[in-house]
Amino acid sequence: MHRVAFVIFDGFQSLDLTGPFEVFQYTGRYDCRVVAAEPGPVRSSSGLLVHAEGLPDGGADTVIVSGGRGVEAACRDERLTGWLTAAAGKARRTASVCSGAFLLAETGLLDGRRVTTHWARERQLRETYPRVTVDCDPIFIRDGDVWTSAGVTAGMDLALALVEDDHGHEVAYDAAREMVMFLRRPGSQSQFGVSLWAVRPKSDPIRDVVQTVQADPGGRHSIADLAECAGLSPRHLQRRFTGEVGMPPAAYVERVRVEAAGRALAEGDEPVEALARRLGFGTGETLRRAFHRQVGVAPSDYRERFRALKEHA
Repeated sequence: MHRVAFVIFDGFQSLDLTGPFEVFQYTGRYDCRVVAAEPGPVRSSSGLLVHAEGLPDGGADTVIVSGGRGVEAACRDERLTGWLTAAAGKARRTASVCSGAFLLAETGLLDGRRVTTHWARERQLRETYPRVTVDCDPIFIRDGDVWTSAGVTAGMDLALALVEDDHGHEVAYDAAREMVMFLRRPGSQSQFGVSLWAVRPKSDPIRDVVQTVQADPGGRHSIADLAECAGLSPRHLQRRFTGEVGMPPAAYVERVRVEAAGRALAEGDEPVEALARRLGFGTGETLRRAFHRQVGVAPSDYRERFRALKEHA
């Protein structure tokens, strides 16, 4: 079986390990081991104790490094970084979740590569390792035989992508369905992009509509416009879209626009009124009502939360 070694250290983020680990285990096609510089119990940043094996002499087919608050100390562990360098040379591929990218970067494995990490760590990774090209918009990136992902739950999307790379879409789909994830998010999707609620349409006309909306949330997306895109009558589109996606076209458009607004609020200072016009809401009040209905907070409060996160990252 394909051997997967999950590398952890004191202060690792538990979900960076357990999320991807469960994805692989659901398929029944992988031999998964949790390893650390010292065998025995390893404490996560939340206090969870995980029993780890020692670093294997033979390496693994896939090596996945977890992130977490203890990653800086792990980067100073020469035995761990030395093993990673050697194991990556033997492995079919090497990957990191969240700030695990720092540990890979410390070994030089990311030099000259395009990678991602948790958005709150973007600046630190770029400044600490200037030879690494950091892009924190996607939720995961593949650059040759090195895969990196954004924070926490993005590691599950990464794991599903690795499963799909090994065994095809159906195996990955079955694992995602069992874990109530519906489908993995594509790696090119923004870390704040259309989330796990977005069901994959079964037919090309409906997929074309979904892709059109996602590509330009603020575009003209009336039922007549979308029907023309699909080559269907408005009534036929309404019925097929609702059946395949699980919600009417208008509700889908609003949800995509709200998530686009969330990205803009988190990343910039564009006024709400201007944002509303750009994303097709028309007025700031319409945006506020839709945002509060779906997210549960006002746009201004949402923006302040992300500012606070950045200040404390």
